[in-house]
Amino acid sequence: MKLSTYVIDFLASQGATHIFEVCGGALAHLLDSLYAREDVCTVSMHHEMAAAIAAEGYSRAGGNVGVAMATSGPGATNMITGIGSCYFDSVPCLFITGQVNTYEFKFDQPVRQVGFQETDIVKIVKPIVKDAVLITKEDDIQYHLERAFHLAMEGRPGPVLLDIPMNVQRAEVEPRSLKAFDDSGAEPKVPGEDSMREVLELMKRSDRPMMLVGGGVRTAKATTELMELVQKTGIPVVTSLMGLDAFPHDHPCFMGMIGTYGNRYANLAVANSDLLLALGTRLDTRQTGTRPETFARGAKIVQVDIDPNELEAKVPVHLAVPCHLQVFLKSLNSLGPEVDQAKVDAWRKVIGGYKASHPSFIPSKNRIDPNHFMHQLSGHLPKDAMICTDVGQIQMWAAQSLEIRGTQRFLTQGGMACMGSALPLAIGASFARPGRMAVVIAGDGGFQLNTQELQTVYHHRLPVKVILLNNECYGMVRQFQEQYFEGRLQSTVQGYSAPNFPSVVQAYRIPAKSISASSEVEAAFRWLFQDMSPRFLEVVIGNDSKVTPKLSVNKPIEDQDPPLDREELRSKMFLEILEETEGLN
Repeated sequence: MKLSTYVIDFLASQGATHIFEVCGGALAHLLDSLYAREDVCTVSMHHEMAAAIAAEGYSRAGGNVGVAMATSGPGATNMITGIGSCYFDSVPCLFITGQVNTYEFKFDQPVRQVGFQETDIVKIVKPIVKDAVLITKEDDIQYHLERAFHLAMEGRPGPVLLDIPMNVQRAEVEPRSLKAFDDSGAEPKVPGEDSMREVLELMKRSDRPMMLVGGGVRTAKATTELMELVQKTGIPVVTSLMGLDAFPHDHPCFMGMIGTYGNRYANLAVANSDLLLALGTRLDTRQTGTRPETFARGAKIVQVDIDPNELEAKVPVHLAVPCHLQVFLKSLNSLGPEVDQAKVDAWRKVIGGYKASHPSFIPSKNRIDPNHFMHQLSGHLPKDAMICTDVGQIQMWAAQSLEIRGTQRFLTQGGMACMGSALPLAIGASFARPGRMAVVIAGDGGFQLNTQELQTVYHHRLPVKVILLNNECYGMVRQFQEQYFEGRLQSTVQGYSAPNFPSVVQAYRIPAKSISASSEVEAAFRWLFQDMSPRFLEVVIGNDSKVTPKLSVNKPIEDQDPPLDREELRSKMFLEILEETEGLN
């Protein structure tokens, strides 16, 4: 059997129904082995960055390993952004790159290049993969494929890269004689009895407990166990950006998203808690602010994460539990956790007061307010929609004010956070979950990075709806320049421009519409969602649109801008408020 055919057979055997790629000479044998396959669909993208991110979206939405392929040299390096995103956000993907023949590879020769488009992609991506291997012997192919799938899913998931030279691709192999990988390993670590007893005791004694749900809960497939724990205890839940769709927003215990751009009421809740169960979150500065010592300073923090390197790495915690989230939550639920129900009920009412005082949106009469627009959008989304957001202001408006319900998903990048990611994420998600609508929420700046993938949407007639909020600038950086650089808007406004988006989209034979007034919103939604065909809606908003509330440097998370009156803030705090100048560098 030709080795390239063995590779495709193996991918199909592992449940890879789609492979995202851009063609190239060093990929020719693998592409030929995909020809006329009925069990694996080849999705030809129009940029390798988009192909890598589509594989990421496929994995995020489907829960299995996404696969993307690219040729050597520029094809391989163009995938790096998507590879890095999978690494930072713990997304299991396999990236396969074609490479020049082994006899054209420089190996240890002190030259820059031997073969045409030869690039040592293995060494380049080493810091952002769980492993990367150049396969030089055809008899090793089964071992490396099996090991790659094992590594991608084992422990904290992530990407693996296999670089396959052309002469290895075209080699003949005997499948029965190939070396296998032994993936027998330790079972997920069970939390210690002492740790579990302490967690139970902390919950029982707590007056103001909170659960902070991170992306690790969804990655661990532990959403059912999380719901069971909340139903048993009634403890209020906040999420990080990456944990937004791990808990339904219409549940009475859901209390918003925390962080720099979090809901003010969620930040106040965490700031006033006396126990914080941090589940599957690394507590990065986007959550804690730049003064991590002030984060949940009145609480005993219990941090649970599968990656021991993330425990206590950024915030001092009372108890660190290195454990798979599903194993931890199952164990906790089995022990019958108890809380003082009267105190927890009273605490939820307090947070409800925060929420009533500081809603995430205010209805607008004339111009379109982005937060109110997201609230309106929530009412029109199908119950199983997959919302894919780009980064920047639109990501935060969506995170602050969308209401995720039922089986809806919120797919976005956290660690890499590259502009232009939403459209390829939606493409990958659409193939992973056929029949479900993918809704792209993008900004005018980011959308221009991967506009070409509208052709992929049209070619496959994918049920992708694109909503583009156009404020004619790079809004998030502009907001930063206004705050810290005296309004010198270099490259965000000055030097920036955008096309006529509806005209561009219509060139891809996708229907497009543009609106600019709040009175047009409801009719536009009816047009956008009337069927499952691809459609595009441009929403023109003010050039001065800002994300608020926003946490400034050197402030604790409860003190976002625009700042509350000191007496009002003091009335909402169970702790002493921190002066604005305290701890400034």
